[in-house]
Amino acid sequence: MFKALVLTQLDRQTQADVKLLPESDLPEGEVLVEVGYSSLNYKDGLAITGLGKIIRQFPMVPGIDFAGVVSESADPRFQPGDEVILTGWGVGENHWGGMAEKARVKADWLVPMPKGCDGAKAMMIGTAGLTAMLCVQALQQAGVTPEQGDVLVTGASGGVGSVAVTLLAQLGYRVVASSGRVEVNGDWLKALGASEVIDRSELEQDSRPLEKQRWAGVVDTVGNKVLATALAQMQYGGSAAICGLAGGFALPTTVMPFILRGVNLLGIDSVACPIDKRVKAWEQVLELLPDSYYQQACQTIDLEQLGEYADKIVKGKVTGRVLVKV
Repeated sequence: MFKALVLTQLDRQTQADVKLLPESDLPEGEVLVEVGYSSLNYKDGLAITGLGKIIRQFPMVPGIDFAGVVSESADPRFQPGDEVILTGWGVGENHWGGMAEKARVKADWLVPMPKGCDGAKAMMIGTAGLTAMLCVQALQQAGVTPEQGDVLVTGASGGVGSVAVTLLAQLGYRVVASSGRVEVNGDWLKALGASEVIDRSELEQDSRPLEKQRWAGVVDTVGNKVLATALAQMQYGGSAAICGLAGGFALPTTVMPFILRGVNLLGIDSVACPIDKRVKAWEQVLELLPDSYYQQACQTIDLEQLGEYADKIVKGKVTGRVLVKV
């Protein structure tokens, strides 16, 4: 038997309960993992509260990432005792995820634990940190350098945003962080490395197709009107790495930033990211994140607290990363 947070649905209402389940209930996969840690992401919050159409089959164990130790393996790449990480691949959405003491998954989904890392540290970074690193790498590959000017990070107080702020600052960029709660998060974001913190409302106003040029690069985790405004304020030849839809799917912009300013829109999907690219991103994010990040940007909860924190995260009341000790 193992403990898990299980989502069920009754009369179209999602219910979340911590239950004891037999191992035989686990889905198919070549590798059985004893899960040590997961993390609470915005998508998990939507799934647990039922506020988003994240889960399409029930029962489901949420948790879009996890770190743990292999206990059984039918794949020669992984042996009992190996430490592993899983991010993406639809776990927690259409395959049971990380908010359980055990997980059975496909071997192709696993990444060996990087040298110098452990389960807790891996999930303090988690899918959010991996996504942030992929965004920063994309901006670098697009030619955005610290000398070109300010880089905007939207949704900066969230998991992806807070890691992106830290990584960019470590690389020498001048970072402008956008937050919906500047009075609460302003000093904290500056401690992570932001040079300036602006209120999200500045980016939520109706804007013209082109505004004054401000940003050499953007890491956007929000989308919708916030992204549209940021695009209108891009410098010529600037690039925006986009990875989140917290504000919705719509993008009320025009082609003018792309034609008249040569703006590059870089889509980042950590779910389907190839394994070799994942491994490199893990190596670099571990190299760049200072020890102070883990102390400043993370809080730890257990399975029984997930309902409370899921409600907080979808209401924008969670700062930084939430580590789930399974």
